[in-house]
Amino acid sequence: MTGTPHPAPPPVLALVESNTTGSGREFAAAARHLGLRPVVLTARPERYPYLATDGVDHLPVDTEDPAAVRKAADELVGAPGGLSGVTSSSEYYVATAAATAAALDLPAPDADAIARCRRKDLQRAALATAGLAPGFRTVTGPDAALDAARALGYPVVAKPTTGSGSVGVRLCPGPDSLHRHVTGLLAAATDERGRPVPRRALVERYVDGPEYSVETFDTTPVAVVAKHLGPAPHFVETGHDFPADVPGALTAALADAALAALAALGLGWGAAHTELRVGPDGPVVIEVNPRPAGGMIPALVRLGSGFDLVSATVARAVGRSPDLRARPRARTAIRFAVAREAGTVTALGGLDAARAVPGVAHAEFTTAPGERITLTHSFRDRVGYALATDPADLTDPAGSADPAAPTTARTAADRAAHAARLLTVTTAPERTP
Repeated sequence: MTGTPHPAPPPVLALVESNTTGSGREFAAAARHLGLRPVVLTARPERYPYLATDGVDHLPVDTEDPAAVRKAADELVGAPGGLSGVTSSSEYYVATAAATAAALDLPAPDADAIARCRRKDLQRAALATAGLAPGFRTVTGPDAALDAARALGYPVVAKPTTGSGSVGVRLCPGPDSLHRHVTGLLAAATDERGRPVPRRALVERYVDGPEYSVETFDTTPVAVVAKHLGPAPHFVETGHDFPADVPGALTAALADAALAALAALGLGWGAAHTELRVGPDGPVVIEVNPRPAGGMIPALVRLGSGFDLVSATVARAVGRSPDLRARPRARTAIRFAVAREAGTVTALGGLDAARAVPGVAHAEFTTAPGERITLTHSFRDRVGYALATDPADLTDPAGSADPAAPTTARTAADRAAHAARLLTVTTAPERTP
């Protein structure tokens, strides 16, 4: 008598750390959808509640040590199903994941190119050589910053040479604000995990104009997204619209500039998120991120076009070729609720009302009662979001919505903004000792 054969165990996809919200959880879900077993390599699994909620496997690993990551990945090679890929949803670990995959002869981008790209001073130098970046100087002190600004002309933007999410990025209209901000940046010269780094900052010419991002996969532009920012002097992203409501010629120019930036940086494998501004002379590259976008942009693009940047990234990591054809079907918009006061969260409100706004596809809080809010004037100040679209586009059975129609984007944007305003966060001030 022959028993029922057991199914073969699924191949393993190793994920080096994760984003705490948004796409981190989506990477694990996408892996499962593609028939893979996600295993998160992490030093602090408690940072990711979805591991327990979704039953995602994890291994304790000192992810600050590339050798420890390599050793853990080596061990997974012998796990049931074998190891089919290594990647990361986290900006801070994409280079480690790429180097680990390459060492095991698994699909991987150029780890050295990614590491250089994550150093903003090195990225800027490569882009400037290609004529794609605004004028800039790398400085090691406030007096050098003032010299740089005199050469570039005020206003300037000052930022750290590492990091993401607009942390430490500030518009400086004059010498006093620049001296003060650079002094603070260099005094707190640590990386995103609190380790000391060389005391350097970037001073860049400010490009005054609308901001966009181009989402690419390999060397194919898959989305051009319009960006909304909070008030100066900070650069907190408060929302995005897809597709960007711009003329076709500008869409093409933005895409061309993004592809040129990837070529200059030695990128072009998998997903990349390129931020640009349109100045008087056309598109200027502000920054290239060698990973899928944050800010819920993958969800925005997926709802608007059906193209899933996260699933495509997971597929590429295990050697599969995703379908990159665009299928526009809706205009979509996301708006974030941004904290206005520091303190400990005591109550959340308005979620049901936000979800009930016509056209809202998703609305969530990204904080919870008991959590502490410290205003950083960066993405960390965002406490919730609403993502909306025009229902008429989604109910079109042919999926033939005109992506150039201007009124639909306005409707989606208004709905998302209205829903985000309904999200309320109540905080209690911090007690002083």
